[in-house]
Amino acid sequence: MESYKHFKLAAYVFAYYLETADDEQIQKAIDYYRHYVHLDKVYIENHRGLVDIPVEKLRHVKELFEKNGIETAGGITSTVLVNGERKPSYYDTFCYTDPAHRERYVQIVRDVASVFDEIILDDFFFTSCTCEMCIEAKGKQSWQEYRLKLMEDFARVIVAEARSVNPGINFIIKYPNWYESYQECGYNPGKQKDIFDMVYTGTETRDPMYSQQHLQRYLSYSIIRLMEHIAPGRNGGGWIDPYGSFGNINAYLEQANMTVLAKAKELMLFNFAHMENTALLPALGHELARMDRMLDQLGEPVGVAAWEPYDGDGEDQLYNYLGMGGIAVEPSPEFNDRAEMVLLTETSAYDETAVEKLEAYLRKGGNAVITTGFLRRCYDRGIKELTSVRLTDRHVLGGEYMISHYNYRDSTVFCKGQERLLFEILTYKTNATSSNINIIAGEHTFPLMTEDSYGKGRLFILNVPENFADLYKLPKAVWAGINKYVSLGQRVYTAGEGKHSLLAYDNGKYAIQSYNPTASTVDVIVRGECSGIRDLETGKVYTERIALPLPSHMMDATTTIPEPPEFSYPVTVGAGALMFFEVLA
Repeated sequence: MESYKHFKLAAYVFAYYLETADDEQIQKAIDYYRHYVHLDKVYIENHRGLVDIPVEKLRHVKELFEKNGIETAGGITSTVLVNGERKPSYYDTFCYTDPAHRERYVQIVRDVASVFDEIILDDFFFTSCTCEMCIEAKGKQSWQEYRLKLMEDFARVIVAEARSVNPGINFIIKYPNWYESYQECGYNPGKQKDIFDMVYTGTETRDPMYSQQHLQRYLSYSIIRLMEHIAPGRNGGGWIDPYGSFGNINAYLEQANMTVLAKAKELMLFNFAHMENTALLPALGHELARMDRMLDQLGEPVGVAAWEPYDGDGEDQLYNYLGMGGIAVEPSPEFNDRAEMVLLTETSAYDETAVEKLEAYLRKGGNAVITTGFLRRCYDRGIKELTSVRLTDRHVLGGEYMISHYNYRDSTVFCKGQERLLFEILTYKTNATSSNINIIAGEHTFPLMTEDSYGKGRLFILNVPENFADLYKLPKAVWAGINKYVSLGQRVYTAGEGKHSLLAYDNGKYAIQSYNPTASTVDVIVRGECSGIRDLETGKVYTERIALPLPSHMMDATTTIPEPPEFSYPVTVGAGALMFFEVLA
């Protein structure tokens, strides 16, 4: 197999496999891989749980892979039992307060650094230990405060130890998919990105329903983009596994596709042994060849600037739910005051200067969408000066909607959803704020999306359902109304019923990933004149279009906010399919 042009393929060889595998077994697996994929690299693990691979065997296995033309690096999984004593921590992760645990960890690092020029930490380099040592050391600090500092300090210790053994070591920390919980367990990318040489990214989305993590499948794309902004040029790649998707090969392949389409430099398969003699590897080989061809045509990813500050907390995974509704998202730990549109969730409000940044951004002409979570967190921090919208702590069930944008006349749309959904009741003052999308409940309407003018900018408030997954039950017309403004600054936005993602690139190329079990119609809406859209793989050109309403004076208004004409192209996307297209001049 030829190597891929746009990414490398790697596999993680974990210690449980190496404990019993002999040369013949390993070579057989290498040969199986060669039938279907080009394997560039393996990360060979020296420690996991109760298993330690002797240095001599690490060297031997390293030589075996390198004889087959495969690059090698070392790996560590940070789970252990020291002196036969179980610690009160999930997955039996190390206790970094305990000197015995710290000493044990340092020796593991020194062993692997003596064999390899590169080390990666599997995503267990965290702590949730609540032993007596930790409780005493924490004192009056919060667990978050204590663990963030503890793991920052110990990161410095192990990097220094590795370099004392091998001065040229490249030390990588892999961050897991559960980014919203990093701070509680001591993951500290804001500091650790400058301690380790590189980061790596967990893009495993697994099953979003029958899982405690509720990871939405768009995360396989968005978390790569987040890590690219956290450590520009130093994000080594994305890491996937088949768990939670054994019964659905398409869900497994989505992880791989979304990871490389987010421009990951490398795709890591966990793990080397579990991929052998399964249907996953042949299917993956086909998809990776396809993605490599398509990446020839794709520019750099773009999307609404979602602000995810370091150590932020609140409205967990929300922008991934929105990404499953067709919103192209570009998350970053920094507030992007140069973007045409920013998205601020409750997490964004973790930054104490959030309202100050938002107010300055709006005054100079920026556009922002904030969620009800952000509104609540900033309620007494100045946000009420920017809008007349107020919280009520009351709720309403509604399943009918009215879309009537402030900038339009005679284009009101009424529609019904699949079922009634629960929203918080927001109030606002007529003619101080406009309610662009409304929930109808009896003889009453309540805001789903509002709009305020502030300075030279515009502020939109998105009333998110109490259950974020209910977003997928909104009608297509409601998604069109939401996406129209969240996508300001982008040439294309979409509207569809059910779940799909839009991936946008700065050279006018796009992809739509469907997550539906049957074919579905997605409206591709293009801003500005064009002659159609073209499928990049089949060459099919879509020319049938619907011209959407143009801005018009509301009542006695004398002006409208300038907007380009918009044209909607209905496109059928197959069940679980991934389609690439471009806008034709």
